[in-house]
Amino acid sequence: MTEPEPSLRPTSPATLFVAGLAAAALTWVLIGRFYGDLPKLTWLTALTLGLLGLAELYAAWNTRTRLARRPGTEPVEPLTVARLVVLAKASSLVGAIFAGAYGALAVWLWLSSLDAAGRDLPGAVLALCASAVLLVAALWLEQSCRIPPGPKDIEKDPSAG
Repeated sequence: MTEPEPSLRPTSPATLFVAGLAAAALTWVLIGRFYGDLPKLTWLTALTLGLLGLAELYAAWNTRTRLARRPGTEPVEPLTVARLVVLAKASSLVGAIFAGAYGALAVWLWLSSLDAAGRDLPGAVLALCASAVLLVAALWLEQSCRIPPGPKDIEKDPSAG
């Protein structure tokens, strides 16, 4: 009897790139058409995305040390790891979409000659940076949730260690 293959694959960089690019294109079109109707851009979005990114960085570090069974750490529940993987996959997509959208917004504001654009540019750049932090943190969390190969895995495949 053969062991079943895992059905959950790592997040594809191509998927994240396409999502970010689509968000950037849509944002570019919408911002050019509706910029005058939008409220002032605040730092609250950047703060929220940044805090989520920091929380995922901590979760990645904590999960990595617990899965490695470092001294002084408690074992991690398998269901918790599965939930963290789902969170990481969703957050990486959200991070890519927001990075694309805020990247396009920041470039549009930078190229614009409007006075309001100059006031909104710092908020857009902060949100872009926070989106990038969330994206990187989510990818690291996903990587941190991988179970290290055990002795039986190394015997089967010497290149696994």
